[in-house]
Amino acid sequence: MIHYKQEEAYEILARTPAVLHSLLNGLPAPWQINNEGAGTFSPFDVMGHLIHGERTDWVPRAKIILEYGLSKTFEPYDRFAQETESRGKDMTTLLAEFETVRKENLCWLASLRLSEDDLGKKGMHPSLGEVTLRNLLSTWVVHDLTHIAQITRVMAKQYKEEMGPWPQFFRILSF
Repeated sequence: MIHYKQEEAYEILARTPAVLHSLLNGLPAPWQINNEGAGTFSPFDVMGHLIHGERTDWVPRAKIILEYGLSKTFEPYDRFAQETESRGKDMTTLLAEFETVRKENLCWLASLRLSEDDLGKKGMHPSLGEVTLRNLLSTWVVHDLTHIAQITRVMAKQYKEEMGPWPQFFRILSF
């Protein structure tokens, strides 16, 4: 297990836009819009979800922790806001938008020069209760990695039926 370190977390968060750009930019529409069924995200949906999170989740919640502590509860997060916010946009636009907002957020984060005491400060999540800034920032990193895995899983499943007998050897197809 690795303990949270600001510099290492920053490195992961800073790489995510390039990883997603390399993976998704210029792909034909079926690779971008197919999902795993009703109520699941396509790669296009994930990009909108990540942008929404950059604007309404990570930084706003970190600011609440640093400014208000436990006295102000976080706003509930709308996991499906991208359904309206991404309407009329294409993948290239979403990738550029994500890169821009992520750079802004990372500049803000770096400017804080957080101490161990800062990372231990607490905030109030509407359903989880007390969380620390360290919890929030660690979750931001894992959120990125989870959605990268989700995108590759959804994409891998597009060829599952074409693989003949081989799917049994690919765990990514059984999730």
